[in-house]
Amino acid sequence: MLEGSSWNADRAQEIVNEHLGLEGPMLPILHALQEEFGYVGAEAAPLIAHTLNLSRAEVYGVITFYHDFRHEPAGRHILKLCRGEACQSMGSEELARDLLAKLGIDWHGRTQDGELTVEPVYCLGLCASSPAALLDGEPIARLDAATLGEAIDEARGL
Repeated sequence: MLEGSSWNADRAQEIVNEHLGLEGPMLPILHALQEEFGYVGAEAAPLIAHTLNLSRAEVYGVITFYHDFRHEPAGRHILKLCRGEACQSMGSEELARDLLAKLGIDWHGRTQDGELTVEPVYCLGLCASSPAALLDGEPIARLDAATLGEAIDEARGL
């Protein structure tokens, strides 16, 4: 992601055009847009629909179906907390509730300093070492409030 980047229609069209030769280009386009801008904004659906000769509803349906696509800019760091059954049984719901309250945000929210976004995920495959999370794509497991706080502080440079 380009830090501090905001939606740019010309750059978005370039990204779409770069993927037109692929079979089934919509998902690669959406991933590339999110990589570039940090989210897939409302402006993406009409652009993709027009270029791929699809309805806006078809594109919007894909964007909203996949939970990984963000609809607003995210923080510089992304924390994905597992909410699967194994993690729940090991205290992930309480851990998440306390963390969100401490940060003053809700799921998909971004901290006031723009550093961290917290997103739910419904299984990381780390059930044997739950509760688990991904922080900037790196797995962290056997979490408690202290280890989660330390990992977040380290990522944020605190």
